[in-house]
Amino acid sequence: MVPRVRDFPFKRRPKIAFMFLTRGSLPLAPLWERFFEGHEGSYSIYVHSQPSFNATAPEGGPIFQGRRVPSKQVEWGKFNMVEAERRLLANALLDLSNERFVLLSESCIPLYNFTTIYNYIMNSANTFTESYDLLGPVGRGRYNKRMKPWVTLGQWRKGSQWFEVDREIAIDIISDQKYSNLFKRYCKPACYSDEHYLPTFVAMKYWWKNENRTLTWVDWAKGGPHPTKFIRPDVTEDLLNMMRNGTKCEYNGRPSKMCYMFARKFLPGTLDRLLRFAPKVMKFG
Repeated sequence: MVPRVRDFPFKRRPKIAFMFLTRGSLPLAPLWERFFEGHEGSYSIYVHSQPSFNATAPEGGPIFQGRRVPSKQVEWGKFNMVEAERRLLANALLDLSNERFVLLSESCIPLYNFTTIYNYIMNSANTFTESYDLLGPVGRGRYNKRMKPWVTLGQWRKGSQWFEVDREIAIDIISDQKYSNLFKRYCKPACYSDEHYLPTFVAMKYWWKNENRTLTWVDWAKGGPHPTKFIRPDVTEDLLNMMRNGTKCEYNGRPSKMCYMFARKFLPGTLDRLLRFAPKVMKFG
């Protein structure tokens, strides 16, 4: 999977692989179609849904036609969630033009137009996988000492499931057996591998080029195991602008207020308001 020839045998434009991990349908597909419109050749789309889902809804429209990858059962909190992520990466890596890889869900939305997000990701010197050391029962408390010596308590990390990586890291993730088998064996509920495997793996092997933050805005203010779900009345220009510019971070070593490119969790009923605000707030079209 790692090319030994540095020059490509064909002219190409580097692409971003948008990988959707879904239960079934993609109810916000019309918004994403508006987002992708006019940028063919700069992106690839991959959809992993439950194998029991036989409807055509996850393909949403012309842009999503034929983008489902062979899938297996995924259960919340189980290691098969990580296996689904690896399955998406494996399929996306087959296209040599895919340079960057973003994991999204059916409840995710873009916060900017395609050109802005493309330039932000492609021009970044680093990748974006949230990874931090958290004391307490939902951080270090989930560590299993039987993971030693391959993963120590000091190396154990937690972070968001929603990542962005480059080809080098993606290839390493899908070819990894040592750490994935370790997590599959020893990280079981109430240890959730999707919150620990990649944050730990990337922090151990690629700390030098990872921003230690996610590109997907999520509201955890209410506490509990699941983030806030946004319904139709919640969607306002103020909410979207807060998600776009309400945080401070670093981008390529400089202070920035553009920290998040995507946001979740938006329920299907928000679609009409999102489509209404997209041209004005997210500058679609």
